[in-house]
Amino acid sequence: MKVGDKIKFDFAGKQKEGVVHKAFDNTVYLKVDFDRDKGKIVKRKMNELGQKTKKAKK
Repeated sequence: MKVGDKIKFDFAGKQKEGVVHKAFDNTVYLKVDFDRDKGKIVKRKMNELGQKTKKAKK
């Protein structure tokens, strides 16, 4: 997952589409256009989006 990728995710029981604003190991910040709030930043965990996370090796 890279900055600028478009992703669909669940929000309030509906599918919304957002653009990746920032991406870290476990969290992603998505920029989403809502009806009354354009360009809102939404924080989601990688496992909620169906993406695999990196595991630390011991």
